[in-house]
Amino acid sequence: MSFNKQDHYAILGVFRNASQEEIKRAYFEAAQRLHPDKNVAAGETELFLDIQKAYEILSNPKRRNLYDATLPPEIEANSALKHEVLFSRPNLVSLSEPQLVYALLEIGTRAEKDSLPTPPLNICLVLDRSTSMQGDKMDMVKATAIQLLRSLRPEDVLSVVAFSDYAEVIVPAAINMDNKKQEGRIQMMQASGATEIYNGLQAGLKEIRRTLDPSRVNHIILLTDGQTYGDEQACLQLAEEAASQNIGITGMGIGNDWNDIFLDALAGKTGGSSAYISKPKDIQRLLVDKFNALISTYADDVLLEFKIPEHIKLNYVFRLQPEGGSVELESPMHLGPILRDTPLQVLFEFLVGPAALTDNMVELLNGSLKASITVRPTPVPPIRLNLKREVHNNPSMEPPPSRILSALSQLTLYRMQERARTAADHGQYDAASRHLQNLATHLLSQGEYSLAKTALFEADNLERMHAWSAGGTKNIKYNTRALLLAGHKEKTK
Repeated sequence: MSFNKQDHYAILGVFRNASQEEIKRAYFEAAQRLHPDKNVAAGETELFLDIQKAYEILSNPKRRNLYDATLPPEIEANSALKHEVLFSRPNLVSLSEPQLVYALLEIGTRAEKDSLPTPPLNICLVLDRSTSMQGDKMDMVKATAIQLLRSLRPEDVLSVVAFSDYAEVIVPAAINMDNKKQEGRIQMMQASGATEIYNGLQAGLKEIRRTLDPSRVNHIILLTDGQTYGDEQACLQLAEEAASQNIGITGMGIGNDWNDIFLDALAGKTGGSSAYISKPKDIQRLLVDKFNALISTYADDVLLEFKIPEHIKLNYVFRLQPEGGSVELESPMHLGPILRDTPLQVLFEFLVGPAALTDNMVELLNGSLKASITVRPTPVPPIRLNLKREVHNNPSMEPPPSRILSALSQLTLYRMQERARTAADHGQYDAASRHLQNLATHLLSQGEYSLAKTALFEADNLERMHAWSAGGTKNIKYNTRALLLAGHKEKTK
């Protein structure tokens, strides 16, 4: 791995104009990862000494000024990540009305990925075992948990927490555990009680923290078939705590009675997303797929710290891949993971007010991207992200890039179902029905006949009965979301 020992800023993974607080935080994070008491791998003690030396110089203003004077001009390059931004329009136009502009951000790996080992895992399965889980659901959950336990590599950690109205650690977090004993404990799980997600999430987070290590992929997979009541805000607070320690959360809901909006928000706090399991037989496939995706993690979460200038509004941010989902509009923004074979792709929607068009160039967003590559011992230098568009008197005749047109086309389907759901929530059932009819028309044009039929069925339900069918909202939401990733896979065949 190439590593420039002379660039103390690169060693700490900060910009040259970093504040003293940013330098201190970067040193603390790097020291946590590389401290000799926790790492005995060859070369990591030397890297820790380099980190110390860099901090000693950069934390002293006088020594930092002397050091800065010896540096060559800064080169905007990143040895670990590459990024690209595409815009829906080459320029903005001098108009007296607001204008929409879209930016498609893609962040992927460089060639270095092939020389790095796959990361070890620290995973906790937080499993709902309330009364409603009895039968096929519980049988499939137990069988899959045992399958994952048997598939562990020697360096992996898997813990299992079961919850209803209280939580129990079924398999504690440990390396080289007695699998036979733990399989027996999983088999003895029985369904009973009510659903209180906070208890399970709290116990799961505690297990993850027992073997928390920045060199691992630290992740909670929460699986439930019901709604929790009264502890939603406490759960979201736990998710924020998890995010601050680089612990990801994935939410999986079985059947029709769970709260998808809540699970999306919970997972979204950490850059994760929720998944819909319509039938018990799909539990195994989705859990195994998620497990395999975690093994192929390159960077477990990309953070965007940003500022939006006056007269610019960030309307919407949606992660297209590797896992589709809306992204919270606050800084720092958890954009999600980068997989070895799947880059992170995020679409931004900006509304530019006329008052922003006073100069020849409009800044839409000014920020930086930060990522932690689990198996890379040294910090990854941040990437500057400055999104700008020129302002012309006349619109350009240049068409948008095909990739952004494709992304917008697929996202349009997802947003149609969002608008239908919002209208129905406000009692506007005729409007909701029209949105679903429009969605069905677009789906038919793309050959998605089964999903189009579902959309028309739900439109009829809303018109006649002012209600969705059981599972109607989830079926349409998660299937239109799946089309985003399916479209990418089709293009990359």
